[in-house]
Amino acid sequence: MSEISADILERHLLPAARSQPYPLLFVTISGAHLYGFPSPDSDYDLRGAHVLPLREIVGLDETRDTVELMDAGASGDIELDLVTHDIKKFIGLLLKPNGYVLEQLYSPLIVLTTPEHMELKALAHGCITRHHSRHYLGFAESQWRLFEKERPRRVKPLLYVFRVLLTGIHLLRTGEIMANLRALNGEFRLPYVEELIARKLARPEQSTLDEADITFYESEYWRLHGVLEEAGVTSRLPERPSSRDALNDFLVRVRMAAG
Repeated sequence: MSEISADILERHLLPAARSQPYPLLFVTISGAHLYGFPSPDSDYDLRGAHVLPLREIVGLDETRDTVELMDAGASGDIELDLVTHDIKKFIGLLLKPNGYVLEQLYSPLIVLTTPEHMELKALAHGCITRHHSRHYLGFAESQWRLFEKERPRRVKPLLYVFRVLLTGIHLLRTGEIMANLRALNGEFRLPYVEELIARKLARPEQSTLDEADITFYESEYWRLHGVLEEAGVTSRLPERPSSRDALNDFLVRVRMAAG
């Protein structure tokens, strides 16, 4: 698992999170740091949920369901972006189903947390269903299309393809969110994954792929795509969310507490 230094957390990430205009339930780190292959210059993708106050919900003005902030860090030596959704929108995405928000919620790289964050994590287990296969299949297909369009082909988009596929397969088999590619590969044992990660982290000239290798990676993409499809069919996960009512009660309590 990628480690975040206490210095970066205190000097850059927490100040950026606290600059957001609404009360926060949580802020975690997504992107390459969560996926286990950040480069030294990788930016920090902060994601989370905020709570709009009642006066904005019931008033005439348009509400800010999503808040996006870009920041160069306190000293300009790192780049980060912060995206948070109002808790109602976030819960709606959990119920869709949407694997991306699950990964944000359960990210072990925590910038800011609250007791409500812990409660939401417990309730969100009831949102994990076999239909998350659709999310990860669609996500993998879009990532593969992006990889195919590039010339020359780069290692980074290919790593994102395999990360999505393995996360989806693992979730459908176990009900567990795991977004770190290195940790996932402890289960899947694909020798080329560590090689690709090493190339991404090496010198820039090693970050592109030889056209001669593309056929192999394409065959692996379609093989794992088939494994993910099969995992969706055979998964023992439930058909539909079981925690909708509990999430509704949670939303009402959080909204009322925000005043």
